[in-house]
Amino acid sequence: MLFIVAALALMGVLLGAAAHTPLPVFLAASGVIGAWLLIFFIRERTGHKES
Repeated sequence: MLFIVAALALMGVLLGAAAHTPLPVFLAASGVIGAWLLIFFIRERTGHKES
């Protein structure tokens, strides 16, 4: 339960910060995070073939 409260509080802080940033900065940060997640996804799908 404490984890859920902490996660919701952190999400509220991040969304509040995103609402006050200029749109180009927000879009650039979103692009960087999206690229990072895409690279992580590809590395997880293609790697770890060892038993």
